[in-house]
Amino acid sequence: MDPVLDQVPAIDATAFKTVLGRFCSGVTVITALDDGAPVGFACQSFASLSLDPPLVSFFPARTSSTWPRIRAAGRFCVNILADDQTEVCRQLGRPGPDKFSGIEWIPSENGSPLLSGALASIDCALHDEVDGGDHTIVIGRVTSLNEHSEATPLLFYRAAFGRLAHQ
Repeated sequence: MDPVLDQVPAIDATAFKTVLGRFCSGVTVITALDDGAPVGFACQSFASLSLDPPLVSFFPARTSSTWPRIRAAGRFCVNILADDQTEVCRQLGRPGPDKFSGIEWIPSENGSPLLSGALASIDCALHDEVDGGDHTIVIGRVTSLNEHSEATPLLFYRAAFGRLAHQ
């Protein structure tokens, strides 16, 4: 054990969520194909990681039933959502079958679902996974990049969706 960490006081989970909720993030949907069927989940814990090699990261909960299916595919697409895609995010953010019902998509360069209306897409191959407490830290090696729209991004702030203010 680390003696410095042993002296750190416990952090209240509610306070942690409240304070970290002050960090505004974009919203993505991570997608893949599982036996030819689209699978995916909404994810706001996404970040660029490295330029050389080109890596991105995201952090699915250990309780996710979708991440193991995407992991098994070995490749995935990160769809960066536009500000008019709140309902797409909500639909793909809830558990259950038929999450893709009514959602338009085409195959990305690596064959994963590329959502219609997304601002951009990032195709990746699974590079690594690291323990992240109650989440998994997933590292993807970028295999292709595509910009699709000049619209503004869907944002997540203080547990709610938001938009950039136009000036």
